[in-house]
Amino acid sequence: MQLEETFKQVKRASKSLGLLSDSQRNEILLAVADAIINNKERILKANGEDLAKMDKANPLYDRLQLTDSRLEGIAGDMRNVATLPSPLGHITKQKTLPNGLRLCRVSVPFGVIGMIYEARPNVTFDVFSLCFKSGNACVLKGGKDADCSNREEVALIHEVLEKYNISKDVVALLPATHEATGEMLNAVGYIDLCIPRGGRKLIDFVRDTARVPVIETGAGVVHVYFDKDGDLEKGRAIINNAKTRRVSVCNALDTLLIHKDREGDLNELLAPMKGKVELFFNDENRYDTEFMDYKMNVVTVSSLEEAIDHIDRHGSGHSEAIVTENEVAARKFQQMVDAACVYWNAPTSFTDGAQFGLGAEIGISTQKLGPRGPMALEEICTYKWLIEGNGQTRP
Repeated sequence: MQLEETFKQVKRASKSLGLLSDSQRNEILLAVADAIINNKERILKANGEDLAKMDKANPLYDRLQLTDSRLEGIAGDMRNVATLPSPLGHITKQKTLPNGLRLCRVSVPFGVIGMIYEARPNVTFDVFSLCFKSGNACVLKGGKDADCSNREEVALIHEVLEKYNISKDVVALLPATHEATGEMLNAVGYIDLCIPRGGRKLIDFVRDTARVPVIETGAGVVHVYFDKDGDLEKGRAIINNAKTRRVSVCNALDTLLIHKDREGDLNELLAPMKGKVELFFNDENRYDTEFMDYKMNVVTVSSLEEAIDHIDRHGSGHSEAIVTENEVAARKFQQMVDAACVYWNAPTSFTDGAQFGLGAEIGISTQKLGPRGPMALEEICTYKWLIEGNGQTRP
């Protein structure tokens, strides 16, 4: 592998993170947050170079774009991460066996986390903050669309690390090439966990190709079901926020399911997005589409059960919501819908690590083995057993 030496250096540097105290990690995170604000022009200039290469009509343009306010938010999230309790060293189970052996299960870092992502320069800072706080080194593989932004951001992180005499190898950014992705996915012995964050094509490729462990963060084909007992005012606000807050993110609404008895309220429900969102009515060819754009399906269903069945067949296991004043219907929806996050009278736009009080997120896991939903500090730790004896031997 051409990148083997890089992987070796990161693996070696990951061991040194265990020597840092939580207060030292927090101090460095706060310093990086300050550096983001103090170097906004530098980051925005690099981001401008990326934006100049992308058509503004591309739905990914919004994901790619950094602004003063977005950088303030990124720095704020990093400061929030610094205030959170350390996920390391927690005793999750302990007992003494009849033979006197004392067993203790304690939380520890994975070691080296590989992150593959597309036109999302905010992910660079988010992943660093979560990995560093949890004692993990990280190997980043960004997309070519955001390469200038990512390189400037990692350079800034490296400058802060060097000021604190921390090896800059705890964060490595790979070339934005398909070949680099392949090497990361085959870096057995170096990468302890790989997390892809992007569209369905990227996630499928990683899952089908990787020889290292993978946590799948799924694309979001997201639904809101407006029940026959739904409140019109709540529904109007929830549907609009879920769809239009940021259309390019994975928790954005793709399909509105509406009970047939409430079809007469459609114009009122959709009034806030009139002229902004292109609608497709009962178009079966689009039911599996994650739009990431100002487009939305509207599908009529005859019952709660039909809505649940539609989500079962076309959802991606990400985020789903019901709008209803009927608690029995709401509880049945939440129990029966198979998704990482299931909402009652709230928009799917809340599926976010920072919104959940996790500081930031490394991705939204839609799989069931291991973490599910927004992944933050606890989800990128594992555990080991510590056993103390006094000379016991096994018969």
